[in-house]
Amino acid sequence: MRMSKGLFGRHLLGLAMVGAVLAIGGTAHAEVGQPAPWEYTLQESASEVMDFIRTFHNWLLAIITVVTLFVLALLVIVVVKFNAKANPVPSKTTHNTLIEVAWTLIPVLILVAISIPSFKLLFLELDVPKPDLTVKATGKQWYWSYAYPDNGKFEFDSLMDKDKQPRLLGVDNEMVVPVNKVIRVQTTGADVIHAFALPAFGVKIDAIPGRLNETWFKATKTGMFYGQCSELCGKDHAFMPIAIRVVSDQEFASWVEGAKKKFATNPSNSYASAGQAAQ
Repeated sequence: MRMSKGLFGRHLLGLAMVGAVLAIGGTAHAEVGQPAPWEYTLQESASEVMDFIRTFHNWLLAIITVVTLFVLALLVIVVVKFNAKANPVPSKTTHNTLIEVAWTLIPVLILVAISIPSFKLLFLELDVPKPDLTVKATGKQWYWSYAYPDNGKFEFDSLMDKDKQPRLLGVDNEMVVPVNKVIRVQTTGADVIHAFALPAFGVKIDAIPGRLNETWFKATKTGMFYGQCSELCGKDHAFMPIAIRVVSDQEFASWVEGAKKKFATNPSNSYASAGQAAQ
């Protein structure tokens, strides 16, 4: 059966409105620190670095949109004004000094405008401030182990818990850190290359065997924040979540005392037990 253009257009408009409602509804009920249904923007920020990333992203998106629309307008003008029918006798012009200067200078100025905040963001990410707390994250196949060298010699494994929500992100033991404190995260790999990534904090760094990398974040909100290994590290790569619980100073001190007792008598899970839990 044939469908008229008007009816087809109304169907498209209806689908678009349904999609918009679902997108707005899903985003409206999203929790901070985890993905949202129909999410098309960056996750809500919970750190200084992520604030800068979001600002830079929006700034860059505006520049790209203007450039794209400008190029599109030029293409439309060329198609309409300079086709063989509208312009049967083509111009013999070969040079235009003003245009040649403009199309050289304007892109340079655009790149400079992009590079200034880009370099500022790069230095902000790489220049680790004096830390209030250091956490060592070791990537293993396929889970994370966390150590707190500033708070005693205890270490624990963090494995995905299939019974916890959000799906594929809940773990049995979360990394716990205090709010509004500079957290230095040192990463390494025990077997293959992993990657420690947590979108709400603007953190993403490789965990490489035989090498110690470091990054940092300063959480500005309490709550649960989720990420994942973002390196293709093997068959269970998709089941290697990162969960960080941000608490007050008092709650963190209490957790540390409990963790010292819990993981001193029950040290890090063995590789075999981790493999069984992952299955």
